[in-house]
Amino acid sequence: MLDTPGVGAEVDVDDAAEQRATRIGLAGLVWAYIPVMLIARGSFGYLFEGQALRNWSTIFVSLTLQAIPFLVLGTVISAAISALVPSSWIANAVPKRTVLAVPAAGAAGALLPGCECSSVPVAGRLVSRGIPEGAALTFLLAAPAINPIVMVSTAVAFPGRPEMVGARFLASLITALIVGFFWSGLARPDWLTSKMKVHDHGNRFDNFVSTAAADFLQAGGFLVAGAGLVAAMQTLVPPSVFDRIGGSGVVAILVMAGLAILLSVCSEADAFVAAGMTQFSLTSRLVFLTVGPMVDLKLIALQAGAFGRGFSLRFTPLVLTVAILTASIVGTVLL
Repeated sequence: MLDTPGVGAEVDVDDAAEQRATRIGLAGLVWAYIPVMLIARGSFGYLFEGQALRNWSTIFVSLTLQAIPFLVLGTVISAAISALVPSSWIANAVPKRTVLAVPAAGAAGALLPGCECSSVPVAGRLVSRGIPEGAALTFLLAAPAINPIVMVSTAVAFPGRPEMVGARFLASLITALIVGFFWSGLARPDWLTSKMKVHDHGNRFDNFVSTAAADFLQAGGFLVAGAGLVAAMQTLVPPSVFDRIGGSGVVAILVMAGLAILLSVCSEADAFVAAGMTQFSLTSRLVFLTVGPMVDLKLIALQAGAFGRGFSLRFTPLVLTVAILTASIVGTVLL
């Protein structure tokens, strides 16, 4: 049994396994809705004769099925990296000097697919190995936001709009770098003080399988909820309401930032949700895609548990502010 010091709340594998099983059970109930919906539409078509319900189910199923392949691929690769690639490899590739470490961590995040949930413990382990905090936090923000799978899924979700892919990459990377340098220059040592114990009782393959299953089902649960809400918005909300919101750039941006936090859709699938929000401008949807992988409800909870509540109270407003401003500027210029 190995004790590997890290940064964050104390974690025991037995507790983690129990929490993982709970996540699988709860998210599995949500996932079960998809085959039920498909079967119902085929066997009980008369239940969907209402135009509004038929439109809702069509949008919901379309959004969900488009995103599933990228969700599967992303969670599998992310779990493989988390379970099989030692954090020391990443730590050795990142320079110890902050001025070099922050950009290197951003580049590592762009190359290594990682979901939001797995990036938190990885960042903690990087700090424990002597990587500057700003660089570790840059990796935490960049890995789920600009990795290759996210970029490909964005291109598929926005066909014929390569500028959306470039804008998402730039806005997310710039946000991660600004936050990393800001934290390195202004943060006090006591802002990130918690410690974590990791007890490894299983082999790497078992960890990979359990992590991949839990992350897929949890991320899928948020995807189902997000797709259902988007479908409901398009079906039930009068177009005049969206016209008023979309006509005000600032309001639309703030609404999309709020939705990104509340929906907590996995970054491998959020582009399909954003693409479905056709009533909003491309810039406001870029804000949604930039904020979501960096600030959402599940991430706020994970970071508070891993790095301390004080850290979360400082880090979350910083990231949210930088992400909204950066995405708004990049969107205005490129979109």
